[in-house]
Order: sequence, then C-alpha cells, then structure tokens
Amino acid sequence: MFSDFAFSIFEESIDKYHIKDDVYQSFENPYPKDEVAHLLYRKNWIDTVQWHYEDIIRDPNINPTDALVLKRKIDASNQDRTDLVEYIDSYFLNKYQSVQLKEGATINTESPAWAIDRLSILSLKVYHMKEEANRTGASQDHLKKCQDKLAILLEQKKDLSTAIDQLLEDIEKGNKYMKVYKQMKMYNDDELNPVLRGKK
Repeated sequence: MFSDFAFSIFEESIDKYHIKDDVYQSFENPYPKDEVAHLLYRKNWIDTVQWHYEDIIRDPNINPTDALVLKRKIDASNQDRTDLVEYIDSYFLNKYQSVQLKEGATINTESPAWAIDRLSILSLKVYHMKEEANRTGASQDHLKKCQDKLAILLEQKKDLSTAIDQLLEDIEKGNKYMKVYKQMKMYNDDELNPVLRGKK
C-alpha cells in the first residue's frame, strides 16, 4: 500500500534528523531524484525541521531579532512545503494520466498529495508523542495522558492511511479523478501583497 510505503520513508527521515537533532544540519536525500521516494523524503524533512522551528520560536525568552529571523525561515519552509506537495501531485497526475474515467466519476475533497502531507505531519506527531509517553522522569499522569493520545494518533494513522489508499485505488480505477489547483498564495508575491508592492 502506498500509505505504508510513504510512512516508512517519513519515519526514516525523522530518525535521520534526530541523530543530530539540529535545525541547521545539512540535508542529504538518500533517494534518486527520479523516484517518488525522493519527494516523500524531502517533504518530511521540511516538515521535521519546521516542527522544531515552531518549538524554538515559542521560547518566551527568545531574542526578538532571532525570532524574526526564525519567522522568515518558517515562511520559506511553508513555501517549500507547498511546492513539494505540488511535485508529489504532479507524480500522481503523470502516473494516472492514461486512466479512462468512468461515467459519474467524482472529484475528491483534496488531492492525494495534500492527504499525504497530513500523513507526514501525523508521522511527526506519533514520533514525538511516543517520546513523551516514555519520557524518563515524567509523572505517571503525564505518561498516561500521552499514552492515551498516542493511541488516538495511531488510530488516526490507520484511518488516514486507509483513506489515502482508497483514494489512489479509486483514481486508478477511474472512479475518481484528480484536479489540482496550483498555489494561489498572495503574501509572497510582490504584485499581490500590498505591503511588498508598496516597497517597489
């Protein structure tokens, strides 16, 4: 199943990141550029680094100058994340381009790659909740609450994975079709963001 394949790559990315656990460490993709695994690994690495950016920026004692630099990194990361989702959707569009649609074929509420984006984020939630559910020195109450939350996250993983695999199967059989809207983000565009436009 594609969801199992994707989740295993997400786990590989997360484990690799946490060897150094440093948002400034260098990135190296172990998969060839012509494989979807390359996109999945890169996608999750972006998510993993941003997860830790978000932790750092919530430090109440962070230097305001450092916070602004970090905010800019988060903005850039969000753009990279969106770009990767579109690349992954392009992979699926190419893969299923010759599928003959059945009469009455319907469109899904989200594209496969945006559902996979949610699975990538979920893999991070599972990883860090496992850490908290087994954290040395934490109270029994804390451990119990985190174990309960972990159980819910794992149930969510099962449901989301099933939904992704069913969607891909429906697309492959012509029961559903993909329609991808390219990003319409306005805040990064010099012509669409009035603040940026005013400085030109």
